[in-house]
Amino acid sequence: MRDKTIIIVGGGIGGLCAALALGQSGWHVRVLEQAPQFGAIGYGIQLGPNVPPMLARIGVRDAVIAASVQPDNVMMLDAFDGKPVTVVNTGAEFRARYGGNPYLVVHRVDLHNILVAACKAHPNVSLDEDACVTGHEDHGDHVVVTIADGRRIEGTIVIGADGIRSRLRDSIMGASEPAQTGYVAHRTIVPIDRAPRGVPLDDVVLWGGEGFHIVHYPLRDKTIFNIVAVFETATYGEKMDVDAYRAELDRTYAKSQPVMREMIAMLDLDRRWPIGDRKPQRGWSKGRAVLMGDAAHATLQSYAQGAGMAIEDAIVLASLIDGCKGDFAAAFHEFEAARLTRTARIQLESRHLWDRYYHLGGIEAQVRNEAERLRTDEDVWRCLDWIYKGV
Repeated sequence: MRDKTIIIVGGGIGGLCAALALGQSGWHVRVLEQAPQFGAIGYGIQLGPNVPPMLARIGVRDAVIAASVQPDNVMMLDAFDGKPVTVVNTGAEFRARYGGNPYLVVHRVDLHNILVAACKAHPNVSLDEDACVTGHEDHGDHVVVTIADGRRIEGTIVIGADGIRSRLRDSIMGASEPAQTGYVAHRTIVPIDRAPRGVPLDDVVLWGGEGFHIVHYPLRDKTIFNIVAVFETATYGEKMDVDAYRAELDRTYAKSQPVMREMIAMLDLDRRWPIGDRKPQRGWSKGRAVLMGDAAHATLQSYAQGAGMAIEDAIVLASLIDGCKGDFAAAFHEFEAARLTRTARIQLESRHLWDRYYHLGGIEAQVRNEAERLRTDEDVWRCLDWIYKGV
C-alpha cells in the first residue's frame, strides 16, 4: 500500500508538514504547487506553544525555534490612549505551563524554507512546481488530479491543502466564496532601527481602535520589524492606486497614537489583502479526497492560529492515514471528528474577538479596557489553555 503515491495539493506550510509526516512514515508523497517555484510571501507569522510539539514530530522543531524570535509578551494596547488593555507574559512561567514550549514569531519565508529543505532531503517526498490543479476524479480505487497544462497525475488519495480558495474544496463541498469582513491588510517589513522611538521591540503588540488595528513584532534576531495594518473600508474589494490607499489610511488612523501614524507612513502600499474566513462546516472529505488547513476551516487572524491549525491538521491526518490499513474513508472521517470542534471554536471565537474585542470604540472600548485591566496573568493564561495545551 505504501508504494502508492499520496497527492497533496498546495505547497504551503500545512501541505509541506503533511508531506513530511507521511514521508517519514514510509508513504510516497507528491506535492503539487501552483506557483512557478516553492516559496512564501515575505512577512511574519506567529506560532503559539501548541505548535512546537507538532514540529517536533516531523523533526524540525529545533530548526524553527532557532530561526524564530521568542517575544517577552504578547499584548494589546489601546490605539487612542496608548495604555495596555491586556498582556500575555510569555516568559519562563508561560513556557513551563505549556510543557516548555515557547511562543514564537518567525519570518514566513524562513519557516517555509526549513520545511521545503526537509521535504527535498526526504527520498519519499517529491515537490512539483508550476502545477495548478483544476480538479480531481475519483475512480474508486485511485484518484486522478488534473493540471491546468493538461497533465493528469494519479495517486491513491488526494489531500487538499490549497488554502481559503481551494479548488479541491469546490469539488468536495461545492463552489462558494469566502465570507468577507470588509477589512483589508497592508504588510511591511523594515530594518529594526527604523521602528518608531518608544515602540516595544521585544514583544508582539496589537494596537486596537474602532474599525482598525496594527500588529508589529521583531523578526530574524530582532534585526527587522514586521508591521501589519488592518482596517475596515467600503473599498475592500477594489483595486486602487497608492495615493487612494494612503488617503484611506490617513483618514482611518488620524486620531490614533503618534507612533501608529509613524508606522502607517512606513507601509508599502503596492498591495493590500482583503480579509475573509469560512464558516465552520462539516464534510471535509469525499471518497478518496480530504481537505485540511484553510481549505477546510479558514479563520480570521484574531488568535494568530491559522498556521497552527494547519500544522496540527497535518500531523493528526498523517497519523490517521498511517494507521488506517487502507480504509482511507474511515481515516478521513476520524480526522474530521478529531479536528472539527477545535477548529470551529477557533473560527467562531476569532469572529467574536474581531467584532467584539479588537475593534471596539467609545463606551464599549472603555468597558473592555477596565474589565481587562483587572485580570491577572493566571486569568489570561487560563483563557488560552484550550488552545495552547494543544492536541
